[in-house]
Amino acid sequence: MARQQIHFVTGRLAEHSLRNVVGSLAGQAGFEYTIEVLPITVAALMSPDWIARRIQVPAGTTRVMIPGYCDGDLALITTAAGVPVERGPRDLRRLPEFFGEQPVAADYGQHDIEILAEINHAPRLALSELLAAADRLRADGADLIDIGCDPGDPWSGVSEAVRALRGEGHRVSIDSMNPQEIEPAVRAGAELVLSVNSSNVDAAHDWGCEVVAVPDAPSGAVGLDDTIAKLADARVPLRIDPVLEPIGFGFAASLQRYFDVRRRYPDAETMMGIGNLSELTDVDSAAVNVLLLALCEELGIRSVLTTQVIHWAQTSVRECDLARRLVYHAITHKVLPKHLEPRLVMLRGGKPLEFGEKELDRLAAEIKDHNYRVFAESGLIHLVSAGLHLRDADPFVLFEQLVSRGPRNFDTSHAFYLGYEMAKAVTALTLGKDYRQDEALDWGFLTRDEKHHRLK
Repeated sequence: MARQQIHFVTGRLAEHSLRNVVGSLAGQAGFEYTIEVLPITVAALMSPDWIARRIQVPAGTTRVMIPGYCDGDLALITTAAGVPVERGPRDLRRLPEFFGEQPVAADYGQHDIEILAEINHAPRLALSELLAAADRLRADGADLIDIGCDPGDPWSGVSEAVRALRGEGHRVSIDSMNPQEIEPAVRAGAELVLSVNSSNVDAAHDWGCEVVAVPDAPSGAVGLDDTIAKLADARVPLRIDPVLEPIGFGFAASLQRYFDVRRRYPDAETMMGIGNLSELTDVDSAAVNVLLLALCEELGIRSVLTTQVIHWAQTSVRECDLARRLVYHAITHKVLPKHLEPRLVMLRGGKPLEFGEKELDRLAAEIKDHNYRVFAESGLIHLVSAGLHLRDADPFVLFEQLVSRGPRNFDTSHAFYLGYEMAKAVTALTLGKDYRQDEALDWGFLTRDEKHHRLK
């Protein structure tokens, strides 16, 4: 098979770096290449129509790669080039990663775990608040909306709430042990009851819906087998939840109970309430949710109950939705759950890339304009402009260095912009994230897009 011949298009400032990267990459990735430097300083300012009027594609070229910042319709360039055109990464230092990435399977995103999202203290909410919360949870990936009831007197408005949720197309479960609360909820359309043990198992015979069987006391799964037997004898459809315990209160033993339940009831539907770990542990919830969803996938636990009350777990439903897809793909295809779901890598983000001191010095020597470029490398913030390369770990010191030089093109808007960018750079250095000027830091699925300011 003939090797690919790739024609790279860039601007003057990026030429040196592009030649260095592509020169070492071509042999590894197995392609031939040419590089065309168009008459523009900053490659990010190119547009498709501008490139189409100037590009000169050598004979034998199989595809053209333009800078990732080049927005717009590529059809113009394709017509001019006569070969396929694609955007490369926005940062040319990511070209090795770009060429080394394996395409994700076309079926990625499938899952077989159902998410029940609990709305805590539902009786305290106005109906409009309840419906709005349910809509948000469904948008994040919830399959059932679980109405969390309060201990004490039964909620007189439970049937109205269930009917309203059902009217909005939600599937509903009722989270209560009180038959006086459960019965009207079921009549109004709740399809699942959380939960049933020896205290209310006899009433469950008349509800006509699926229930979740739980132990009377989690330690040792007291009473669970008896409850399961009574429900089975009455032909009540059920799921089994032996109850996950918090760390320090029998966590490891509770995990073992899920294994025991699967061994003793190999064909039973099972559920895991994961909030006892995600809500009750001082740690960001995403990794906790991924590990618990992986355990569920391997054990055939096909539903999880989660909530998102505590601030470090306030995106748990979305995390579980992404996690169930990740673990399903990994286990089904027998591949590592790595480089498949970057939206779940939120704190650290992508691997930081560096130009190095020499390359930044070269950039300062070659550029002619006085716009400021900000970089975050090797524990330092770097400020680069025409003939200028300042660096320090402290943005205040760096700012003082700049002001002391009396720059002519420095006003309040420059000060605000640089302050904002350097704050992002410090955050990136602190967390080991990749910083790229005028772009949002990568927070996975929590990333908030930013408009470009410097590159307008």
